[in-house]
Amino acid sequence: MNPIVESESLNVWYPNGLHALKNVSTTFKSKEVSALIGPSGCGKSTFLRCINRLNEEIVGTKIEGVVKINGDNIYKASADPVEIRRNVGMVFQQPNPFPALSIYENVIAGVKLNRLAPKSDWDQIVETSLLKAGLWNEVKDQLNCLGSSISGGQQQRLCIARAIAPKPQILLMDEPTSALDPIATETIEKLMSDLKKEFSVIIVTHNMQQAQRISDHIYFFVMGEMLEQSETSKFFENPSHPMAKGYISGQFG
Repeated sequence: MNPIVESESLNVWYPNGLHALKNVSTTFKSKEVSALIGPSGCGKSTFLRCINRLNEEIVGTKIEGVVKINGDNIYKASADPVEIRRNVGMVFQQPNPFPALSIYENVIAGVKLNRLAPKSDWDQIVETSLLKAGLWNEVKDQLNCLGSSISGGQQQRLCIARAIAPKPQILLMDEPTSALDPIATETIEKLMSDLKKEFSVIIVTHNMQQAQRISDHIYFFVMGEMLEQSETSKFFENPSHPMAKGYISGQFG
């Protein structure tokens, strides 16, 4: 099976001179949950943001190397960042529903903006997306209420629904449960096994237990380098890199 995402000699420098990613070459399989782990500031989120070209929104950031989606280099001169982001949904650490929009309007926002479906299809898209995000039964009678009026855990699932409504191939999640309570976290973790049936999910997490529970593959970063990638069970049972062994045993992190 061809990889859905590949990177080749990927380097990122931030305006302050920080070399945030150092020659990262790796691949991600389709329809899996892939977890990026490692200590704070190791390049996990930087790598994630390379997949939908968000890093270049920071003026002065320098990016070298190749990132491919379905074999196509998304950093080639002719690539359209807007088109790329339509195919790569993203959920951030803090729930960020559009505060002035209703639950319904939040879900359909990307579809409406990009004219991906006629208005006659919107009701079905909203229902389907909220069902996939495990939120429909909780909010189906509140669709006209503000997205910011529901609980934090519900808001994060609303953001997931918003991200998947345009039907991207890839769903990026940057520590999506770190701001949530344990019950909301468990709910979102349970979603992962369903979401990966349709989407390729790449998640950044600081929680090793979470990575072990939800992911199929682990990608271990330290100081901008990706030191190891392997199946999750293999990584936690017998990591090959000495620093990976130290990290999972709690010697640093």
